[in-house]
Amino acid sequence: QVQLVESGGGSGPTGGSLRLSCVGSTRTPGNKGIDSLGWVRQAPGKEQEFVGIFKRAENAAHYADSVLGRFTVTLDNAKNTVYLQMGNLVPEDTAVYRCFADQNAIRYWGQGTQVTVSS
Repeated sequence: QVQLVESGGGSGPTGGSLRLSCVGSTRTPGNKGIDSLGWVRQAPGKEQEFVGIFKRAENAAHYADSVLGRFTVTLDNAKNTVYLQMGNLVPEDTAVYRCFADQNAIRYWGQGTQVTVSS
């Protein structure tokens, strides 16, 4: 089992920035057995939305159009942590954000952290 815990959620103004962290309780996401690391989000009354993913085999990240150019997914293997750097925030970014890690065709999830962007 892979255990993931998010942190860094909170509130910020439109145009500001926030950074979310997701720390594995094991060597994940730094373990070489991890295939992909990423983030999703869900606002109340809305469906879950893909945000971004980092695929280690490609050494590249992919993003939803809604966050492309504003959000960045990065990985720090030494700290066993994956980050979501969020910039140029807009109120539509308000949601619960969850990180995930894919290992051996299984997706593991963090518990979620709230992000609120004020108008």
